[in-house]
Formats: sequence, C-alpha cells, structure tokens
Amino acid sequence: MTDTPLAGRVALVTGASRGIGSAIATSLAAAGAVVGVGYGGDVEAAGRVVAEIEASGGRAAALAADLRDMRAAAKLVSEAEAALGGGIDILINNAGITRDNLALRLSDDDWQDVIAVDLSAAFALSRAALRHMLRSRWGRIVNVTSVSGVIGNAGQANYAAAKAGLIGLTKSLAREVATRNITVNAVAPGFIDTDMTRALTESQRQAAVAAVPAGRMGTAAEVAAAVRFLSEPAASYITGHVLHVDGALGA
Repeated sequence: MTDTPLAGRVALVTGASRGIGSAIATSLAAAGAVVGVGYGGDVEAAGRVVAEIEASGGRAAALAADLRDMRAAAKLVSEAEAALGGGIDILINNAGITRDNLALRLSDDDWQDVIAVDLSAAFALSRAALRHMLRSRWGRIVNVTSVSGVIGNAGQANYAAAKAGLIGLTKSLAREVATRNITVNAVAPGFIDTDMTRALTESQRQAAVAAVPAGRMGTAAEVAAAVRFLSEPAASYITGHVLHVDGALGA
C-alpha cells in the first residue's frame, strides 16, 4: 500500500458484509485503516470481506450485532475497539434495511424495525464512538443516507423518514463536535447496482434507470470513493455536508 492517508486509524463500518458496505470497508483498508466489518447475520459474507482485506495486506475483523437493539449497537463499538486494538477513529453508519409498503398498509413492526436499524442504531453507535474521538481530538463519522431521504419515495415512508432523520442527525452532530477536529458528514446514494437492485425485475430496473438524469445506475465503488474522501485528512474542513452520489436523481 503506497497511498495510505488513513494509516494508523481504526475504522468501523456497519452493514459491511456486502454491497456498498463491503466496498467501503475494502476502500478504507486500502487507504491504510484497520477495519471492523460489521454485519447482521451473514457471517460467511463478512468473512469473505475480511479475507479480501487481509489478502491485500490489510487488517480487519468481522463483528456481529443486531442493530435493532440500541444497546447492542453501542456494544459493537467496544467490541470493535477490543478486536482492532484501539478506539474508533472512523465510523461509517452504513447498515440499513427496507420494509417497503404503502403507508396505509405499513405495519407498526415494519415502521419500528426500519427506524431502529437505519436511524436509532446510527445514533447509538455515534454516541459510543464519539467518546474516543473527543478524547483524541480527531474523528470522522460518515452516515450513509439515501436520495429517498431527500426527495421521498412512494412505498418507503419508514425508510425515507429514517434516512431524512439521518441527515438531521448528521448536521446536528457536526455542530456539536466541530471544535474537536471531528467531522460528521453524510453520503446520499441514488440507484446503485447492488445485490438488492439486481433482485428487481428487468422492467423495474429500466424504469428506475429512466428516472436518473445520468442515464445509468451508480456503483458501490463510486459510493465508497465518496465515503473514503470524507474520511481522509484532506476533508478536514468539510462537515455537516450531504454528498449526493445519485447521477442528479435528487437534484
């Protein structure tokens, strides 16, 4: 590794066993960070991400947590610190779930689960990670929100509300910790080519792409590049910002 601006830094990425999260984890490792690969249930997928990082000369550990439980989310930080040998310098709140349905058909459980994983867990993780960041006077928090949290989306009242809340959390935390050389930003992906979007029918995919001014889906690597930039020292004067990676879908 020659370009390693994050050498000596410890990073925790939630939802890192696949898709955007795995791309972020490998990107941060390539920049020199030691990476905690947070996952929910797929231990084999998380292990593959760790193996990929280690094969490239990096260091990583897979860490499980049920992010529907705020206490488990907070505990994940201490477990990551123990496994990785240091306080969390970089926290990437990427984990997210969807439970799509029209609002009139949306169950209480589907509302609560999405809010818990996509928003409340990010708060619990940030609160726990900030203790070390404040002591060391350096830190990076990047919240992966969504274009749905900016423009809304029919059938995703729970998801859009959680992702919009994540933007509010980002801006509020940024104001609270800016004097300690800690930045808090968000990245808002649009329609990204992942396992989730590959499960759509061809007609659904075509309709989604047609709505994107850029005329194509984004890639997980493009989202990861934005997250890596906001995590690096070069982005030290950028905080409270929402960086759209959406091909102008939310413009």
